[in-house]
Amino acid sequence: MSDEPDLKQELHQFSTDFAALRQALAEVMVGHVEVIELTLAAMVAGGHVLLDGPPGVGKTLLGRTLAQLLDVKYRRIQFTSDLMPADVIGTYIVMESQGRRRFEFQQGPIFTNLLLADEINRATPKTQAALFEALEERSLTVANETYELPAPFFALATQSLGDIEGTFPVPETQLDRFFFKLTLPAPTGGELETVLQRTTEAHVQPVKRILDGKRIVAMSQTARRVTVPPDVLRHVASLVTATHPGQDAAPESTRRFVMRGVSPRAGQAMILAAKVLAADAGRTQISRDDVRRVALPALRHRITLNFEGHAQETGIDGIVADILRAVT
Repeated sequence: MSDEPDLKQELHQFSTDFAALRQALAEVMVGHVEVIELTLAAMVAGGHVLLDGPPGVGKTLLGRTLAQLLDVKYRRIQFTSDLMPADVIGTYIVMESQGRRRFEFQQGPIFTNLLLADEINRATPKTQAALFEALEERSLTVANETYELPAPFFALATQSLGDIEGTFPVPETQLDRFFFKLTLPAPTGGELETVLQRTTEAHVQPVKRILDGKRIVAMSQTARRVTVPPDVLRHVASLVTATHPGQDAAPESTRRFVMRGVSPRAGQAMILAAKVLAADAGRTQISRDDVRRVALPALRHRITLNFEGHAQETGIDGIVADILRAVT
């Protein structure tokens, strides 16, 4: 049973550790409270996050600070049009020892615990494919040899603005590999003043380690033990179904503006993220509120709009809001 005393005890420690990470990130990141929590939820659930937002809002800072808090190996890859797959995953080189030569695989920067993949749509489709194989399989195949990535493995990715010259659109099937798409808005008012003050001071407060990689893996296993009531499972299935224009449950905006709905991965992301939120609250079951809270970041990058949908003002976020209102 999910309400065993040992699980209750694990959930108590889970909540303590999750809150410590959230608080430590909030002390470095100005604002972005929801982004911080959902990024941590995706990481613990075992997914990857696509970050959207204008330059300078803290996307790199989020990845670097999270790596410092976890005391894990961190790498940043700046994707460019001349970046080759071998620059990401590694390659075989000739090594000489005692007069004999042999091929040895030199791991690329993707063999890390926390990866910041910056401007992924600047890379060619071939290099993008190498990245997404790692995101999906957590392993890489090089010259018929398979190499496992370290655990935990968590990727934060960003994209350049699509109208900039030299970008290659990321295929929809590749975007589906991301657990969430989160948006970081530009700071305004008091938040902007705080950012300017912090980033121009002579001394920067050092970031202290909170947890390690092994603890994140253990927290992921604990969260998966949280159960899903049958009515909540039906609710998730209804939300996924309502994104498809040919279904009776689809609202009017879906039928008019959507060309293709989401894959089952969206439902998996909603359930796993809801389990993390429930575990953080010390609950052994997820609720509909947990699911609905993570529905937008789980759905927004998986819905494909038609021509009319791209022209309408509300965008994908507005369509997801219609779906949430229709599926009650």
